[in-house]
Amino acid sequence: MGIDRKELEKFFNRALKPNEFKDYCPNGLQIEGRKDIKNIAFAVSATLDSIEKAIEMRANALVVHHGLFWNHQGSKTLTGPFGRRVISIAKQHINLFGYHLPLDAHPEIGNAKSLANLIGVTSTEPFGDYKGSPTGVKGILATPSKASELQEVLKIVLKHDVILASPGPEQEIKSIGIITGGANSDWKIAAKENLDAYITGEISEYDWHESKEAGVHMFAGGHNATEKFGVQSLQQKVMETFPEVECFFIDSANPA
Repeated sequence: MGIDRKELEKFFNRALKPNEFKDYCPNGLQIEGRKDIKNIAFAVSATLDSIEKAIEMRANALVVHHGLFWNHQGSKTLTGPFGRRVISIAKQHINLFGYHLPLDAHPEIGNAKSLANLIGVTSTEPFGDYKGSPTGVKGILATPSKASELQEVLKIVLKHDVILASPGPEQEIKSIGIITGGANSDWKIAAKENLDAYITGEISEYDWHESKEAGVHMFAGGHNATEKFGVQSLQQKVMETFPEVECFFIDSANPA
């Protein structure tokens, strides 16, 4: 038992609508493998570690948020770490699917929406803008929280240390914008929309100063840690739609 590769690809296209985004990487099937798919691995990134674990678990497909090909990297030779990743997955005839912005912004199973659900953010709407497309969500905390209290909640949910840049850790937060991963500069959008707080993965030295000086409580919980939830939500959708296919998640020890 299994499903056809084209059937899985059509499912992803319907669910994530990748053609609606002007992304800086190809979304969809990045490396073509075997036609029949019985086992699917899910991971945040197509690292050598996740590829080797997918091979070990005899996966026929690997679905990730961060694929192998990015516009800013240009043409690359199949040498070094990049070559080992591509050759390893191609040699085993594993299909590689990657979905970047479509999995960040999805209003039901995206990274931001999934994290919002876990910390009790309600009344969510699209948030952020990359070439006309949203990149996250914004909403209202069901129970208003002090900045320091929300920091502790995020530590538990993300299983990761959380940096807080705050104009006052004891101030109450009601409205929040969320864009996961490396969207550290988008706290400015939260400030422009008069949101109390902004959650992302990374933070720079100047963002730490400028966000709190602008009155925005900014939380940075790690790029990898904030982007596990979208691909896990997508995995759940696949399991519900294709119960005959075995699915499993490959975690990463990446602390960044």
